[in-house]
Amino acid sequence: MYLSFSDRGKSAESTETDGDTGTTTDESVADAATDATSAPTGTGRKTAARVSSVVVSLGIVSMFTDISSESVAAILPLYITGVLGLSTVAYGFIDGLYQGVSAIVRIAGGWAADRGDQPKWIAFFGYGISAIARIGLLFASGFAAITAIIAIDRLGKGVRTAPRDALISASSTPQNLGRSFGVHRMLDTVGAAIGPLLAFLILFFIPDGYSTVFVVSLACAILGVAILGIIVPNKRPRADRAAVEHHPRRPFRWRQLNDPRLRRVLLVSALLGVLTIGDGFIYLVLQSRSSFAAEWFPLFYVGTNVAFLALAIPLGRLSDRFGRARVFVIGHIALLAAYVFAAVPLSGAVVTILCLVLLGAFYAATDGILAALASESTPAESRASGIAAAQTVVALSRLVASTGFGLLWFAVGRTNAMFIVAIALAIVIPIVAYLLRGFFAARSASSGNASENAAPSEKMDA
Repeated sequence: MYLSFSDRGKSAESTETDGDTGTTTDESVADAATDATSAPTGTGRKTAARVSSVVVSLGIVSMFTDISSESVAAILPLYITGVLGLSTVAYGFIDGLYQGVSAIVRIAGGWAADRGDQPKWIAFFGYGISAIARIGLLFASGFAAITAIIAIDRLGKGVRTAPRDALISASSTPQNLGRSFGVHRMLDTVGAAIGPLLAFLILFFIPDGYSTVFVVSLACAILGVAILGIIVPNKRPRADRAAVEHHPRRPFRWRQLNDPRLRRVLLVSALLGVLTIGDGFIYLVLQSRSSFAAEWFPLFYVGTNVAFLALAIPLGRLSDRFGRARVFVIGHIALLAAYVFAAVPLSGAVVTILCLVLLGAFYAATDGILAALASESTPAESRASGIAAAQTVVALSRLVASTGFGLLWFAVGRTNAMFIVAIALAIVIPIVAYLLRGFFAARSASSGNASENAAPSEKMDA
């Protein structure tokens, strides 16, 4: 993997404004397009392998933001059910809110980024809202207050996610899109692993140190916002595309989202999302079966995120070579296996670790790859809205999943609830594979063309 930091310096130098038309052009984008099409095979392969500094910078922003959010998420199940004394039904509602409330504004965030062609500043606004919400955690002590704060925090996430992923897509080539998302998710997951670990250490040394966790969370959120505003360069996908293709930039139109491929991605996202329960439920099952002490609970999140961290880039690279849709389906098979291991009446460290690894593999194979699938199904001028549409469907369906699973747990018990969801997911996965068959075929055709165009020496090497 190559990390390219040359684009940061070029962004200021190579961006020019035509005094007569006011059109902004970006020569580095044109150079990237030329390199991808006209460079020799070996050079083109190396160029395609580079990951932009914009992607790395956004990954660092997400890393600090995830330290902030995941340190809170890691203690939230215990804080709600233990400290506040609420039921699993209440936790299911709050977890569903945590998963799904961002759906209210995801489309709005993507639309604003596409409409104004300013994805960085829309993302900055979303990160800022989440940072402000962290202040409220220091004072909240009841169900209503926690619910309101979680809602505000997740609204910020809803605003920022699609514009941020649009920046990643705009800073990548089609050949390394999966790898770029993998690098970003890897850095994001570093934060997601550090956050629960910090929460664990704080609670280990300060058993009632929930307020301390909230203070650390606020500090990391502010740092992430500052890095985004100061270091991450702005990208304007519509202006850049107009510069490369030498025609006036095309305005955003809602009908650009009416692509049959995107509709299939949205349908698949909905089918799988309603069967993706919150991690907290799985961890509560594992804890109840293993009798872990409460202060060790955040380590479940650490284990999942370490597996995610280790697999994000390899699975991103695999998706570029083997097909993103195939890896996406395989990721949900890993989720199915995690459900089964959580449900079976077995205990011990091996089963617990295997369950956490499978969860990490699921996220590594689906999180960024879903954004890549939505990105390749929409044109540049509506890319943020296409990504937002997929993420909105996921958020809404997971809201239903978490709330419904909380009720199912209450009605039939945790083991039966896990088995019911596992059986449903096993039925849906083949349906999803059938719906995504067009993506499989497109990938196979693309691979075949690449093989035919390869140099003879490369075919021998292969």
